[in-house]
Amino acid sequence: MLKQDKEPILQQIKHSCYIARSREGEQFVPEHVFSYQIAGSIQITDGEHTYHVKEGDFRLSKRNHLIKFIKSPPPNGEYRALSIYLDQQTLRNFSMEYGLKSEKHDTDGPFITLKPNALYKSFMESLLPYQQSGHTISNELQRLKLREAILILLQGNPELKDVLFDFSEPGKIDLEGFMNKNYQFNVELKRFAYLTGRSLATFKRDFEKTFHTSPGKWLQQRRLQQAHYLIKQKKQAPSEVYLELGFEDLSHFSFAFKKAFGVAPSKV
Repeated sequence: MLKQDKEPILQQIKHSCYIARSREGEQFVPEHVFSYQIAGSIQITDGEHTYHVKEGDFRLSKRNHLIKFIKSPPPNGEYRALSIYLDQQTLRNFSMEYGLKSEKHDTDGPFITLKPNALYKSFMESLLPYQQSGHTISNELQRLKLREAILILLQGNPELKDVLFDFSEPGKIDLEGFMNKNYQFNVELKRFAYLTGRSLATFKRDFEKTFHTSPGKWLQQRRLQQAHYLIKQKKQAPSEVYLELGFEDLSHFSFAFKKAFGVAPSKV
């Protein structure tokens, strides 16, 4: 976050680099993220659609979205990506300085694939020496680079002002539709509450009115029903299903599955 000059700020320029067959996970995206896929690829799903990002691609991941991902390095190589986190305070300051405002609320998917642009590539490559040397970019230089990233994004895509400078929080939305789309994400109830435009107490109250049970019980039952379908009808392995549906480990999933259906998932 942007603070006074004498105080440290969060490291907002990050270089991901590792060797592995693949890496899976899920996350809540709290801030906009401008990313460059240097090597390898990433598959992203938001519960409805799946997106594929390949080497050389640029993208803008939009805040307040739940996503799952699979990161894959190239054959005999390293997965590498460079990301710039554009926090709300930095964007608010930029908006005030340049008089830029969002003219409409963005309701599209979790990220935008950006067309290749020489400015994007030169900007990202200018950051690599800092990352590769292992040195932390100073606060002042980091602020300058964040501003440069915003300017470059707007020069290539002026319409992005409706995304970057939309400071509205999630409004109250249809709870049933949202939960049926996002039940497989393993996030805290307060996160579900926030994304549906509710306080945690209101979320729990509205949830019980809608589903006639508690959020915890409904989530486990809904995930187990889908797991049974995927294993029996789609012939997926339990080891693939439990992570996809938001269970933290295979043993917990197997115990809950057997308790619900009277048989271990491996025996279905």
